[in-house]
Amino acid sequence: MSMLKQLFRWQKGRQQSGYNKMLLAGAYWPLKFDCYLLRFPQGCEVPPHKDTIRSGRHYRLNIVLKQAKKGGDFICAAPIYQNSRIKFFRPDLCEHAVSKVEQGSRYLLSIGWVKASKS
Repeated sequence: MSMLKQLFRWQKGRQQSGYNKMLLAGAYWPLKFDCYLLRFPQGCEVPPHKDTIRSGRHYRLNIVLKQAKKGGDFICAAPIYQNSRIKFFRPDLCEHAVSKVEQGSRYLLSIGWVKASKS
């Protein structure tokens, strides 16, 4: 599906885990990036995984807009930076997950980009 057709529409997230994503912005040039609103409803969880890419270095900045009342915690062994609201990490290198949202829902703004590898 083209990027324009995905804009501002809720879609199922990856990993078949129950979260939803809405594309807010994105480009392929001069820097490949995307910006999503992510919604994690009660009962949703994301299993540990890495996000594979063909080439380059993948970076992701997640900003928690609304925390779940219980659960829905971001788990990453080696983030570049992390506090209660900001999660900055390399999803291509670092296995990451979200614990089960046990009560309420969780929303975040997720901005990702791929920096080309130097030859």
